[in-house]
Amino acid sequence: MALFFFDIQSGREFFADEDGLDLPNQKAAEIEAMQTLAGMVKDSVFINERPDMAIEVRSASERLFCVSLIYRKPGTKH
Repeated sequence: MALFFFDIQSGREFFADEDGLDLPNQKAAEIEAMQTLAGMVKDSVFINERPDMAIEVRSASERLFCVSLIYRKPGTKH
């Protein structure tokens, strides 16, 4: 088992995970991050404004990966 930290960014708000979550491997952390992000989007109270949301996953010593959702206005090019 390894300790993974899930820092959350929603719009201009940032929430650092100070407790972490013990998971068996990075694949489990990837699934946890994606499910958490999907739940955040589902539970979002924003109606007209849709802030970008991201979860950055890190170990105790390094950044591992980031899962994000970026809203684009119609007509916006990538």
